[in-house]
Amino acid sequence: MMNVELSRGQLHLTPTREHWPLHDLLGFAERINPKRAFLFVSKVLGRHIPVAPSEMRRAFSDLAAQIPDDLPEPILLIGMAETAVGLAAGVHQVLQDRYPTALFLATTRHPIDAPLLAEFREEHSHAPAHLLYGSTDPKIAAQLAATRTLILVDDEASTGQTFINLTHALRQSHLPKLTHVVTAVLADWAPPLQFAGLQHHGVNLLAGTWQWHATPNVPDPIMPVVDTVAVGAWPVTPQHTWGRTPTLTPQLALQATAQVGERILVLGSNEFVWPPFVLAEQLAAQGAQVQFSATTRSPIALGHSIQRCIAFSDHYGLGMPNFVYNIDPTAYDRIILAIETDPASVDPRLYAALPQLEVLGYVG
Repeated sequence: MMNVELSRGQLHLTPTREHWPLHDLLGFAERINPKRAFLFVSKVLGRHIPVAPSEMRRAFSDLAAQIPDDLPEPILLIGMAETAVGLAAGVHQVLQDRYPTALFLATTRHPIDAPLLAEFREEHSHAPAHLLYGSTDPKIAAQLAATRTLILVDDEASTGQTFINLTHALRQSHLPKLTHVVTAVLADWAPPLQFAGLQHHGVNLLAGTWQWHATPNVPDPIMPVVDTVAVGAWPVTPQHTWGRTPTLTPQLALQATAQVGERILVLGSNEFVWPPFVLAEQLAAQGAQVQFSATTRSPIALGHSIQRCIAFSDHYGLGMPNFVYNIDPTAYDRIILAIETDPASVDPRLYAALPQLEVLGYVG
């Protein structure tokens, strides 16, 4: 058993399977969230802790390798916003060798002009509402409706209820032929899941059980307002081909060059992480020393796995705080932030905190 002491209580973990050792895979932190105090902080996800893109790629491949070969098709793979969008896109890319027609789709908290497939909730989240969009392409829409296997990808599962909520919402609306559900997570702490009338198979890099013991009389933190689901003041790129609408090959090309030996941090932004990750791999292939991380709307307290925090306003124009964690600007020659809005939307406070910041954005 492992015990993690936090200011609002103690987290007890009992690993039962370690395909990857626990200490290699994740650390811990404290959420600024009255619903749930603890947070599993992945060391391989490229979200709260910068990581080499090659290490992220290894995690994608190891997780995808455990997904069965005999799943009924068509297959729809869904990544959970915002944390697991890049993870899911990476797993999908690996799976295409075995399932070349599998579709990829990410949940989102940004309304777009596309057919709405479902709305569902992630109860313990700092931003519980999720949207899921379909396609105006008749061929893709027909394939979606014929889906027989749903692969749900997230960084961790603590109860599994979000997966159940999403599957129920889709069965109620657009996936009448669904027969199988695969849950694929880096760390699985959930009890055995039941998807009524569906076959379920779970894969992970780490599994176990958890217990939370709250410290009495500790006041709940005041969480900033980060649960906005709305269209902001800054237009978002209309090219949702990276996964906000269903796609066979998530993509949106970003261009940059690097010098051999340059120390570069590539930052994705919120849900927009797959194209920046591909860029990070390309820069590493040019000989640069590259790490990847991303901005987020998730409020996390300093301590444990979170040693640095930069707070700034979101670049969507929603008036919402955003954060980037564990970034030491002196460790990099260049920091490249990739966003899906105009470069002018970036808060000047981020430039002040990261003097070498370069922004790749969408100019509409």
